[in-house]
Amino acid sequence: MTAPDSPNAPLTPEQRNPIGTHVQVGKGLASGAIPNTDAVGGETLQIFVGNPRGWALSAGKPAEDKAFRAEIERRGMRAFIHAPYLVNLGSPTPATYEKSAAVVAHNLRRAAEIGAEGVVVHTGSFVSPEGDSSENYAAAMKQVREALLPVLDQVEADDAPWLLLEPTAGQGRSLCAGVEDLPAYLGAVDFHPKAGICLDTCHVFAAGEPLDEPGGGTACVDRIVEIGGEGRLRLIHANDSKDVRGNNLDRHEQIGRGHIGTTAFEELFAHPATAGVPFILETPGSRDAENPDIPLLREIRSAALGSASSSSVGAARE
Repeated sequence: MTAPDSPNAPLTPEQRNPIGTHVQVGKGLASGAIPNTDAVGGETLQIFVGNPRGWALSAGKPAEDKAFRAEIERRGMRAFIHAPYLVNLGSPTPATYEKSAAVVAHNLRRAAEIGAEGVVVHTGSFVSPEGDSSENYAAAMKQVREALLPVLDQVEADDAPWLLLEPTAGQGRSLCAGVEDLPAYLGAVDFHPKAGICLDTCHVFAAGEPLDEPGGGTACVDRIVEIGGEGRLRLIHANDSKDVRGNNLDRHEQIGRGHIGTTAFEELFAHPATAGVPFILETPGSRDAENPDIPLLREIRSAALGSASSSSVGAARE
């Protein structure tokens, strides 16, 4: 999958919205992650560059980094890193906060080294065991600002990786659950030009977004553009939900087999603001070669965009 020869050339569906999944690195970035992507027919990929449930800052392997970067550049394939699950910049525990800030900065450096386009970071939560929860919320958002603004200022260059903020499903005391919490969170980092948004469909649905209603997907993207401006939505985590809307449970389901259904995904593909936005699966079994989700998303994309030969859907993202 290569980029258009001209920045004004029409995009094929694969270029407009490449589809992939989160793959295991296994033997290495080039020798593991890329073959694992090929095995499922992925057009894009997401990876961890360390233990997803640990704090260790893995330095990587220079030869693998170089080979991975060269191969995705050769293919025109877009890659993303997901930060470890432990990251919580709103934590009142100093050690957790400090480690979280260090992990985010480290993952952005790794993204630059391997040619990844962005780093997905969960927006986190605050803990309010006693006292005024509004004060604890404000203190947590101050921590987010103090941790992220210096990091974002270091990646201001146009070709630098994006920090992709992923709202959570609303479990616990979330700092940013669903779309309507984005204004405050983005405001905490001054709507920094390298602070992008990763839309997880299961998360925002669990937080109350009516993706299961006709027009729900379109309205969701409309609101994201209204909040963040054009070009801030950089990645979509395409996940159906095992649970009904608004229950704050982050339990992913295969596409079309959960409570969101397929209509929302067709609307997401068709929306003008998703031109150039990859779709990454995090559904059960999506790393298996026989999993139906990538073929189904391709069918939905085709229905939304029409055939590649008639798809004139805008220019590629920078």
